[in-house]
Amino acid sequence: MKRSRGVLIVFAKAPRAGAVKTRLCPPFTPEEAAELYGRLLADVLAASAELARELGLVATLAVHPAQACAEIARAAPSRFSVVPQRGVDLGRRMGWAVREACAGGAPRVLLRGSDSPLIDAEIVSEALEALEGADLVLRPDQDGGYGLVGLKRPAPGLFEHPMSTATVLADTLANAERAGLRARVLAPGFDVDTLADLRRLEALRSPRLTRLCPATLAYLDERELWRRA
Repeated sequence: MKRSRGVLIVFAKAPRAGAVKTRLCPPFTPEEAAELYGRLLADVLAASAELARELGLVATLAVHPAQACAEIARAAPSRFSVVPQRGVDLGRRMGWAVREACAGGAPRVLLRGSDSPLIDAEIVSEALEALEGADLVLRPDQDGGYGLVGLKRPAPGLFEHPMSTATVLADTLANAERAGLRARVLAPGFDVDTLADLRRLEALRSPRLTRLCPATLAYLDERELWRRA
């Protein structure tokens, strides 16, 4: 059997009203925001399954909270193995996922979020290539965070800083420097977190975008009131 090039881990939350995409309320209700996130997650999983197949990666879905694993597994593409996220906060859960994948023999570990719809095979391939000469690869978002992380080995302490802030990227790079890790930062993308992000996504409509996130775009078309917010 051909050895995999690494593991691609999608971090996902259960699409619960009031627990996801709260910065989109208003113009969406909490229930609508959760449904939008569910559509976004479905698109990310479909695209990730395909690019994992294309690039020779093992696809894993890490779910929070743990009780939602069975529910989300039923809707995920069959290529994914589904595991609960483990840790008291996001940084520790990310560190745990990297350690587990490396302990299983993965030569490279890629973590991606579930709300960065423009990450495709080309971007993941670029991250894999960058890991040939770097210990850490990050694809930034517009809000100071990142939607894709690549590592070749566990990096204790790398994610031990506040998450979901405007300095996440800078804090991670500072920890990497203290640990002596060679870091590579890719061209930025964006997460879908705010109304401005939805408008940016809308402005980028193209055959490529329609291929990457058809369910998300269809939902936005169904709920046209957000365009007048």
